[in-house]
Amino acid sequence: MPRLFTGLEIPTEVCQTLSNLRGGLPGARWIDPENYHVTLRFIGDIDGISANEIASMLFRVDRKPFEVKVQGLQSFGGRKPRAVVATIAPSKPLMDLQAELERMMQRIGLDPEGRKFIPHVTLARLHDATDRDVADYLSLRGYFPSKAFMAERFVLFSSRASTGGGPYVVEDAYELCE
Repeated sequence: MPRLFTGLEIPTEVCQTLSNLRGGLPGARWIDPENYHVTLRFIGDIDGISANEIASMLFRVDRKPFEVKVQGLQSFGGRKPRAVVATIAPSKPLMDLQAELERMMQRIGLDPEGRKFIPHVTLARLHDATDRDVADYLSLRGYFPSKAFMAERFVLFSSRASTGGGPYVVEDAYELCE
């Protein structure tokens, strides 16, 4: 049974910039740059019939390409940090695309996403990292010049059960057209 999610791919040059931020944080398990992405909607473990229904339904999305801006680093988890992420500016076209995908998934019977959508790229998953270690890391690496790219498509990714961070496979791609 595949585990599915929709997302945006990160261009190679942006991946390179983000991968240069790896290292220097005890307890971090760094994500391989080829697995960097922005999750739009986590779908979960789906049977083949539902996966096909989702894949064909996503072709109905009719949106224009838009700029995606990577603008800094932060951690998720507060006093028990669990991830270091590159933040993505929450532009109207990005938020509208995510909201449309959320509505589509609910229409086919999936539960609403339980968490507020905070666009980001996960760079590292943290185990036993202290909030002090993370604060020190962010003070050294947290600022970098923004990077922008054009999102010209979104994709349906699959992953196999593993301990987070990939590998991810593009199952289908959906062009954003003018």
